[in-house]
Amino acid sequence: MQFSFGTDVIGVNVPDWPSLRAEVTRRFRAGEGFALATINLDHLVKMAGDAGFASIYAQQDLIVADGRPIVWLSRLAGRPVGLVPGSDSVMPLAQLAAQEGVAVALVGSTEAALADAAEALCRAAPGLRIVMQRSPAFGFDAQSQEATAILSDLTTRDVGLCFLALGAPRQEALAARGRVLAPSVGFASIGAGLDFLGGHQRRAPQAMRRLGLEWLWRALTDPLRLGPRYARCIAILPGQVWAAWRLRR
Repeated sequence: MQFSFGTDVIGVNVPDWPSLRAEVTRRFRAGEGFALATINLDHLVKMAGDAGFASIYAQQDLIVADGRPIVWLSRLAGRPVGLVPGSDSVMPLAQLAAQEGVAVALVGSTEAALADAAEALCRAAPGLRIVMQRSPAFGFDAQSQEATAILSDLTTRDVGLCFLALGAPRQEALAARGRVLAPSVGFASIGAGLDFLGGHQRRAPQAMRRLGLEWLWRALTDPLRLGPRYARCIAILPGQVWAAWRLRR
C-alpha cells in the first residue's frame, strides 16, 4: 500500500507482525540499525500539510499499518496488509530484544512514565536490559544539541533498540537523524505506547479495539485535544478511498 506526497512515495513495506519480527531479528543479529514507523491517518494528515514530514517518513526503513483505516485502504487497493499497532508492538519488541541480548533505551514522555514503563517491560521480558531512560525537555527539537547528545549516548551505551515516545513528527525526525549519527541503533516510534504500559494513559477497552473504535474512545476521553485531530482524519478519508480504488484499477 502506497501514499504519494509530491515527490515522496510512502509505502507500508512490512505487511504483518511475523514479517516485522523476522526483519528486526535479522537486524539485531547483524548489528544493523533501523527506523520503524507506524503509519496512521493522523500521519497522513500531517504529511499532506508538511512536505518536510513526508520527506522524513520516506527515510524510515520499516513501515507498518497502525490503524484499521490503513488496513481497509490496503484491501481496497488490492494490496492487503495486517494491523500492527505501535502500542501493541512495544512489549513483543522488548521481549525479542531480551531474547537476542539487545540493550534497550526509552526516550520521550516523562520521567515518571518511563520509570513505570521500564518496570512493566522488565516484568514481562525477563533478562531485558534497559540501559538508558531519557525524557527530553519541553519543546524538544530533533535537530537540537540535546538530540545530538541523546544519539551519542545511545551509541556509547551500545543500545540496539530505542523506543521513541515523542509523538509525530518529532519521533520520526529523531529516528531519521539517528540513522546517520547512530546507525547501529534500531529506532521504534511508538507514540503513547510507553504511557499506556506505565498506566499514565488509558487505552480503549479491548472490545472497542476489536471493533476498530479506539479512535472514538480517545476522542470522547479527550475531546478538546483529539476531537479536531480525528475530524481532520475523517475529512481526508474520501480522497484516500478514491486513491486506493484508482491504485486497485
